Amino acid sequence: MASLELGAEIADPSQIDAPYGAEAPLNKPQRRFRWGRGAILIVTAAYFVVPFYAGMEYSLQRPTGGFSLTPLSQIASAPGFASALWLSTQLAVITMVVVMALMVPTVIYVHLRLPRFRRVMEVITILPIIIPPIAYSVGVLESAPQWLRNSQYLLAIVYVILAMPYVYRSLDAGLGALDVKTLVEASRSLGSSWLMTIWRVLVPNLRAALMSASVLTLALVFGEFTIANVDNWQTIPVWIYLAPTDNPRINTLVAMIALLATAVVLILIVSLDRSQSRNSRRSA
Repeated sequence: MASLELGAEIADPSQIDAPYGAEAPLNKPQRRFRWGRGAILIVTAAYFVVPFYAGMEYSLQRPTGGFSLTPLSQIASAPGFASALWLSTQLAVITMVVVMALMVPTVIYVHLRLPRFRRVMEVITILPIIIPPIAYSVGVLESAPQWLRNSQYLLAIVYVILAMPYVYRSLDAGLGALDVKTLVEASRSLGSSWLMTIWRVLVPNLRAALMSASVLTLALVFGEFTIANVDNWQTIPVWIYLAPTDNPRINTLVAMIALLATAVVLILIVSLDRSQSRNSRRSA
């Protein structure tokens, strides 16, 4: 009987052409809100937002009550602020360029040719965090030549060494998520040089890791105080601590603006990376 029914269905082409699942539609997955994750996000946001709001309220509040934007206009005219901002910007750019030029080829070479050396690299790159900043700055000053001691490039070299742990781990995590050998062999078989392979094949795939390393480097340069103060360089953190201003709230306002700018840059980089990854998935 089952064979006769199957033969009758096959003989009737209208039943074969009928759309599948017309009577029983597929159940779409429903998104569930996870209360644990939401609570963690709320607590984390409050941990950053509440101190920021308190600092901004202290900086912009008038003695007689209410808020005023007058301290914002007083920042640019504060003595030493422009030179401190320019010095910190120079150090940030130099540090980012030098540390990326050094660490990107090094990490790629270790992943391709010396995979067993990764543990040694992790130990070497963690040393700048272990060594105290005071001993580190004094040692660099004693070993540096005289012509370099009076230049801001010495401070940039110090920041390059301090940024190595963060840059190395960001790049190492990014390369660990890729099949580096297959990408390099495919590029080399097509006639690309090593420089073109790194620039056109590996660097685009390391976009997220490079962005993370850049944000960490910027945060390090604009937030480091001890070494710059010992070396007698007035960067933004040193200016916030030592600047003689008539209104002490300006220093707090500058610190809050620097924190807000770092957060905005981080959000923009993460949003840009997500949008580019979505576009690449759609094009694929």
